[in-house]
Amino acid sequence: MENNAKKHKNKLVTLRDINKIYTKGQIQTHALHDISLDIYQGEFVAISGPSGCGKSTLLSILGLLDAATTGNYQLTDIDVSDLSVDQRSKIRNQHIGFVFQSFNLIEHLSVFDNIALPLEHRGESSKTIKQAVDKHLLLVNMESHKHHKPNQLSGGQQQRVAIARALVGEPKLLLVDEPTGNLDSRNGDLVMQQLKTLNEQGVTIVMVTHDERYSLMAQRKIRLFDGEVLAETKGAIA
Repeated sequence: MENNAKKHKNKLVTLRDINKIYTKGQIQTHALHDISLDIYQGEFVAISGPSGCGKSTLLSILGLLDAATTGNYQLTDIDVSDLSVDQRSKIRNQHIGFVFQSFNLIEHLSVFDNIALPLEHRGESSKTIKQAVDKHLLLVNMESHKHHKPNQLSGGQQQRVAIARALVGEPKLLLVDEPTGNLDSRNGDLVMQQLKTLNEQGVTIVMVTHDERYSLMAQRKIRLFDGEVLAETKGAIA
């Protein structure tokens, strides 16, 4: 952590003693145990571990899609630990972008219109939307496909559109859940190279992956096991 702190001086995420317990009837499942973690602006962090170890639960809490049972979560200078669902939603829309394994593109909309959705939900002007979408189409090398529908694109191209949509609102934190899970190795490599390039341009990324090759592309690897941090190591590009 010390070297990362020196390299990335501005702390973006602080988690302290995060626990998540799911209750069904009289049965309790302890999904996360006392997770403490700092993430700095500009970092690329990979979270790995076997199925059921708590990776997706941790990503959901980081993304304010779910709340911890106990513990403290600070995003920049905002304590988001005890916010209401509506408050979490507002901060999520302002500060966090998501890329999922399934691309979640709307089939009847063009690439341009899919990317524009977050800004339309914010009520941005048509001029602002066009400028932002064109900028992010260029960022992911999809400007020549902006009038295509999702079913006219390869899996790798669809994932790049999903990345552009996640970034168009200029989030502070990009959360990526198994981005290559539905791709062949060639398209998976292309998407990972895209994420690496975005990180080099300053985007803070936290990625869940089961693929050891891709976790090595991060600056820091965090391995979970049974809801606990088992190990934390440097990636190949640290």
